[in-house]
Amino acid sequence: MSDRGSGVEGERGGEGVPRPPVAGRRVHVHEAHGHVREDPYYWLRDREDPEVLAYLGAENDYLERVMGPQAALRAALADEIEGRIAQDDRSAPVRRKGWWYYQRMEEGRDYPIYARRRGSMDAPEQVMLDVNVLAEDLAFLRVPPPKVSPDGRLMAYAMDPRGRNVFRIGFRDLGTGEDLPDRIEGVTGNMVWANDGRTLLYTRQDMQTLRPYQVLRHRLGAAPDEDVLVYQEDDPTFRVAISPSKSERYVLIGSFQTVTHEYRVLDADDPSRPPRIFLARERGHEYALDHLGEHFYVQSNRDGARGFALWRVADEEPAPERWELVVPHRAEVLLEDFELFDTHLVTQEREAGLRRLAVRAWDGTSHEVDFGEPTYVTWLIDNPERGSQTVRYYYSSLTTPPSYYDYDLATREKILVKQERVLGEFDPVDYASERIWASAQDGTRVPISLVYRRAGFQGHGANPLLLYGYGSYGISSDPSFSAARLSLLDRGFVFAIAHVRGGQEMGRAWYEDGRQEQKMNTFTDFIACAEHLGEEGYADPGRLYAQGGSAGGLLMGAVMNLRPDLFQGILAHVPFVDVVTTMLDDSIPLTTGEFDEWGDPRDGDDYAYMLSYSPYDNVAATAYPPTLVSTGLHDSQVQFWEPAKWVARLRATKTGDSLLLLKTNMDAGHGGAAARRKKYEEIALYYAFLLRLAQIEG
Repeated sequence: MSDRGSGVEGERGGEGVPRPPVAGRRVHVHEAHGHVREDPYYWLRDREDPEVLAYLGAENDYLERVMGPQAALRAALADEIEGRIAQDDRSAPVRRKGWWYYQRMEEGRDYPIYARRRGSMDAPEQVMLDVNVLAEDLAFLRVPPPKVSPDGRLMAYAMDPRGRNVFRIGFRDLGTGEDLPDRIEGVTGNMVWANDGRTLLYTRQDMQTLRPYQVLRHRLGAAPDEDVLVYQEDDPTFRVAISPSKSERYVLIGSFQTVTHEYRVLDADDPSRPPRIFLARERGHEYALDHLGEHFYVQSNRDGARGFALWRVADEEPAPERWELVVPHRAEVLLEDFELFDTHLVTQEREAGLRRLAVRAWDGTSHEVDFGEPTYVTWLIDNPERGSQTVRYYYSSLTTPPSYYDYDLATREKILVKQERVLGEFDPVDYASERIWASAQDGTRVPISLVYRRAGFQGHGANPLLLYGYGSYGISSDPSFSAARLSLLDRGFVFAIAHVRGGQEMGRAWYEDGRQEQKMNTFTDFIACAEHLGEEGYADPGRLYAQGGSAGGLLMGAVMNLRPDLFQGILAHVPFVDVVTTMLDDSIPLTTGEFDEWGDPRDGDDYAYMLSYSPYDNVAATAYPPTLVSTGLHDSQVQFWEPAKWVARLRATKTGDSLLLLKTNMDAGHGGAAARRKKYEEIALYYAFLLRLAQIEG
């Protein structure tokens, strides 16, 4: 069975409406457990195939034709967003070994400049790396913050020129500003210096699956093909990552799978010594590790500590029977993170859906940081120095711009180091945030965070509303500020976040109840939240829209199939929608490590359950809401062909004439555009689509 249509769109439909592209049908048959699935768009998998590229280009052209009437609005929105965000901004500086490190942006330039100053921020600036120079003649470039050697003399930096999370590592002499001849190609960008300042540990991925599985050691001046293999993770369900300990005595080598963790420790003073295992993996045991003084600190779910507890143990005695309890497990609390200091321990915890920071002096006294808002987000960030008397944390809410505080561990004084500027006439008092609760299908109470402009909120079901959701991997969708989002709020939109099961907003059980055979809870929770917002007058049911990306794109696709009548518009970004086919293909990045998230379709029961909600497999001849789907050609996490296939099947199957658009960024990956102006233009497209549906012109 084959129809080798090229996928190039026709000239125009009736009444001057552009005709959408038609992807050729070439049926590929999948068979598992005696069940046969026909996939007519399987051929779209090849990103090098000129016919595939032609189809994606035709979809992009179609989108531009359809959205032509909104061209001026899109440009105005991009300018509006850009005009609200300071173009010459600088990050909160971080002190490390006598230097203050930061990154800054310059007016008219798209990429960061990484810099430092010795002693104080009044000292002369040293530019370490100008990413704008590296990005010349490149359509895309991502450069994470570089790693400076322990003696401050050298810098290692990683470049990803395609958005596929495949990096090249380069080295620079910070004294001369000259690059060293060493180059390491085809790696992850995860790297740690050893204490000699001449040895770099880094991780390499399998180039087919992109699974990080090797740790290697590079000695400056040596050829990369002479780099020494330090550790190799042979279990295809585990990924490897490295990090320095707080004490700087060790490099921590972690092997991670959804429900099982394992660490090895490498002597940072003698990186040629083989790493030793800290605690061997045991199915279901998750733990995080750090080191300070003469102790390892272990955040673990052992002994029934479902929400995790914190232990410590002497360096040479890691056996669990010798662990000393530092922070006990509490049934209602999720221990998320911890930061070690010479005089204090700071823990990041979550209770009743909100994060908190708890400060514990080693002498036994403790207290919590007070934030004073009903819904917010906070986390520990940038605390490299163990001798510091302050802890740095991030704070934001739906009405408070991102803020960085130094909190005095002894006096409890909060020092605002930086708050991101919002230019123009923004005043947080003009906006209101709330936290409400919906009842899920099984009676579970699901929290919703929402924000709106006070002057534009009418209530009684008069406002358009955009509902965001994610709900996977235990990742919580916390309520944070967005300067770009003001463009919707100022036009009368309400924005809401459904904190559905599958995240960890309400603790570890919240995640467990939204994965594998409980995954349907994620989708029905989202539906319940949408219905509640309409019933309570926050949303006009005729202008109710939904947004989600990646695993949140799976949420969008599943909800569209379950309740095609509920939303009047969908934004699905890099959506994971071909669940069964992807999870049966262990050559695809992320597959082997995610059986404990979604299930293993090689098992008949898991196969049947996953098939029941897989968006691509459940497309039906029904009237779906208007939908804008976005993807990146070089996406390493959700391959571009999933959204492309989904759109092709929706277009061929759905009834009615609802708008269906596919936008493929031909130069980027999972995170979209890297250059900031291009990011604003992407957001402007999504907002213009919503405003078009809501019939809001200005």
